Amino acid sequence: MGSVASPVIPKTMKAAQFDPKQQKIVVNEIPVPKPGKNEFLVKIRSASLCHSDLMNMDHPALDIPVTPGHEGVGYIVQIDPSTEGKGFKVGDPVGFLYFRDVCMECEGCKIHQLHCTNGKKLLNGFNTDGFFQEYAVVDYRNAAYLDEKVWNLRVAAPVFCAGITTFHSLDSCGLEPGQWVGIIGCGGLGQMATQYAKAMGLKVVGIDVADKNLEETRKLGADAVFNSRTTADYDAQIKALTGGGVHAAVVYTDVAAAFNNAPRVIRLGGALMVIGIPKENIQLSAMDLVLGRYRVLADSTSIASRMQKAVDFTGKHGIMPNVDIRPGLESLPAMVDEMRRGVATKRTAVVFD
Repeated sequence: MGSVASPVIPKTMKAAQFDPKQQKIVVNEIPVPKPGKNEFLVKIRSASLCHSDLMNMDHPALDIPVTPGHEGVGYIVQIDPSTEGKGFKVGDPVGFLYFRDVCMECEGCKIHQLHCTNGKKLLNGFNTDGFFQEYAVVDYRNAAYLDEKVWNLRVAAPVFCAGITTFHSLDSCGLEPGQWVGIIGCGGLGQMATQYAKAMGLKVVGIDVADKNLEETRKLGADAVFNSRTTADYDAQIKALTGGGVHAAVVYTDVAAAFNNAPRVIRLGGALMVIGIPKENIQLSAMDLVLGRYRVLADSTSIASRMQKAVDFTGKHGIMPNVDIRPGLESLPAMVDEMRRGVATKRTAVVFD
């Protein structure tokens, strides 16, 4: 798109919205939002689908149509006066997180913006409109400038949830180059994690029940992959391959059984990193934890102040998501259906050409 001095902003735009009364995605014509304090307006270049979007459709935060999507990138087209001089200008390509109307300063915000005690805690795609629409309002404190010599905005949207989450999940394990990490769940998150892990100098073993996901993970650099459904002794094979087990097993799937089985591949004193959110409670052995058999960690997209480290690493190593690009907002219902049925082997995204 490039820098535009005075972009023409329409009064209305197209938005793919989940209607809780109809229980389906519909494309509506809605007003273009106006940026407020600490905000700018972004013309969306691409938006991608995440499993948590489906969770919100199953249990909507609101009883009115809401635009889903919290992974997006685009170009700034309008800046609120309160945001001028904050390091951004009209025309800038940006990626961003999805929190609005939070203070970024209270004790709660230091843990996660969902714990803010001073704001309304608006989340794009959940309790306010998200990014499967032509324009969206973004808090500048959530945003990062993206150099288009490095960043391909057609496929970059998943970085701003899936990518940052997977970077944090690996970075927080405290692993050293040459150590083994188990990627449990080799869908969109696991595929991004594989790229980050290899860039960190780690050895990767991918574990999944879908051969297509494992093949995609192998293409992205995994040192070994195992189908835990069809390989009865996969845990023994992994321990033999790694000399005792992986140093950390990171679970990206939302299947509770994956968490329950993960300790089988972790070496003594290793880490179990929780990322996926299963509907059922996961089962852990208190005795194993007390005796140091393994330790339990957890992470997420986290707070805006942690984002830049992930963005810088992504750009430095040229890591881009493995994305299946779809044309137009009318593609979203099919994307949702494929994710529900578990047949999508990559992240899917709508690109606004």
